[in-house]
Amino acid sequence: MAAITLENVSRHFGAVAAVDNVNLNVEAGEFVTLLGPSGCGKTTTLRMVAGLEQNTGGRIAIDNQVVSDASASFFVPPERRMLGMVFQSYAIWPHMTVFDNVAYPLRIRRKSAQEIAEKVKGALRLVEMENYADRPAPALSGGQQQRVAIARALVFEPRVLLLDEPLSNLDARLRTQTGDEFRALQKRLGITSLYVTHDQGEAMALSDRIVVMHSGHILQIGSPEEIYRRPANRGVAGFFGSPNFLPSKVKACATQADGSFLLTLDGPGWVGPCGSSSALPVGADVSVMVRPENMRIAEKASIRDDEMSWTGPIVQSIFRGTHRSIIAETPAGRLNIDVPSVHNPAAGDTITLAADSSAVWATPPV
Repeated sequence: MAAITLENVSRHFGAVAAVDNVNLNVEAGEFVTLLGPSGCGKTTTLRMVAGLEQNTGGRIAIDNQVVSDASASFFVPPERRMLGMVFQSYAIWPHMTVFDNVAYPLRIRRKSAQEIAEKVKGALRLVEMENYADRPAPALSGGQQQRVAIARALVFEPRVLLLDEPLSNLDARLRTQTGDEFRALQKRLGITSLYVTHDQGEAMALSDRIVVMHSGHILQIGSPEEIYRRPANRGVAGFFGSPNFLPSKVKACATQADGSFLLTLDGPGWVGPCGSSSALPVGADVSVMVRPENMRIAEKASIRDDEMSWTGPIVQSIFRGTHRSIIAETPAGRLNIDVPSVHNPAAGDTITLAADSSAVWATPPV
């Protein structure tokens, strides 16, 4: 059952469409991330679900109950939607203790003192902050404030949890740790979560599904692995990491059992079979995506029949700890490859790169 439904939802600010005709279903218990660059419409979409922005087109439902319908001028205010919200800035009251911050949603709902005490204690236990109940909020670290914000969002047992870039103010190590802890908590509670971030790694680590947005539109919806390995277009592919794009042309196209397409390509960058999510006509130009980690340095004699290879001098070699990033100048253009850091090729060395057809994916060139 869909916990959140958006049907043809739009939000216009004058002549500007911040969100344009978006359709999305978030299933009960699912963790879905809205991902995209600044200004793509992801936060506006989240705020419309929360009721902090009013959609100018389409309708929004939570647990099959319509909360906003632009055509019927129907709008349920945010305080009646039973949603928990975690903000980028934490929004912790500085003049309150941890207990009072977490208790706030219950007090405005006029719950009894006993119920408030029990639920606040339980919420703080969930985020491992039960020993900080009497601590003044300003005495907390950024990570601790974020835990308090999550406890406050969960304390009144909302139907859905909404999170707007909640980790962006934390340092890299704490961001990873807090994200992992929150994902484990979300799985344990089974609460439906809609999350906003511009960080691709964060989205892949946390999400059941990712919604990639650009200029108010959805470009692709899929699992992290599907979007990373089978992007719908070059824009989605390029948003994740630094893939290589090789030009080629379609010679033939066949439908596969999983609904994708197997292209036969013949062009300057790639010759041979290649998967695609698009049925492209014979003669069409394509970009073949080869990710740096899916290439290898090979001896020419070891190149297999199912591999393409390119030879050229190294123009850059950067040590990154876990791996080394190499750029080589080849007849197909400059190619990026990631290799284990034990390899130490130097700028000026000539290398041969290889990649097989199972590790590449074709999209339209634009």
